[in-house]
Amino acid sequence: MRIVVIGGTGLIGSKLVANLTAQGHEAVPASPNTGVNTITGEGLADVLTGASVVIDVANSPSFEDAAVLKFFETSTANLLAAEEEAGVGHHVALSIVGVERPPERGYFRAKIAQENLIEKSPIPYSIVHATQFFEFTRAIADTSTIDGAVRMAPVFYQPMAGDDVAKAVGKAATGTPLNGRVETAGPERFRMDEFFRDALAYWNDPREVVTDPQAHYFGAEVVEDSLVPTGEAELGTITYSNWPGRDEFPK
Repeated sequence: MRIVVIGGTGLIGSKLVANLTAQGHEAVPASPNTGVNTITGEGLADVLTGASVVIDVANSPSFEDAAVLKFFETSTANLLAAEEEAGVGHHVALSIVGVERPPERGYFRAKIAQENLIEKSPIPYSIVHATQFFEFTRAIADTSTIDGAVRMAPVFYQPMAGDDVAKAVGKAATGTPLNGRVETAGPERFRMDEFFRDALAYWNDPREVVTDPQAHYFGAEVVEDSLVPTGEAELGTITYSNWPGRDEFPK
């Protein structure tokens, strides 16, 4: 089966291409690096020729509210139109657990706009909602640092390895279209402040992690279940303590 992976040279996309290829599929990475641009439409028609499934794991180069909304609206509209023209039978997109609870962040509003376009398209679809990636632990700590301290709310947190994200998306892509959503999360649930306190201690990072119920996550206030599945979810198998990438961060 020919499966085109939009954003196929990125973190999750490259893992998807490797996994799907190992399963015997023709997995094609598509990104500006390979001559495919979903904003301008360059290369889309050619790469989608003969494709049965398209997986969209592309991300906006800017997280500024207006820019990220324009990216997802333009990219998704162009991609869906090209898929319809090519006769693609299944569109798969990666989104975020809790994106709708509520969409205070501009990035979340942009992802909801993306999902709305997918739902309105005639192409059968599956949307995978994933929790935060282990790979972003350092970046999340950095963006939550105020006056040298990492401020974290004591809410539930259930991050997962990028490898498990790729497996969940790949499973959706090779299955029957859901015409709906599936959620995936890590195998362990923590309190967010405790998780980051332990993570920084492991790296010998001197920053204090301050428990702050009013702390924001990328500009939005979070409550108890903002970042975790509230219903049934497929759980990954890689725990944070056993994730090889944890030792790649400087200690």
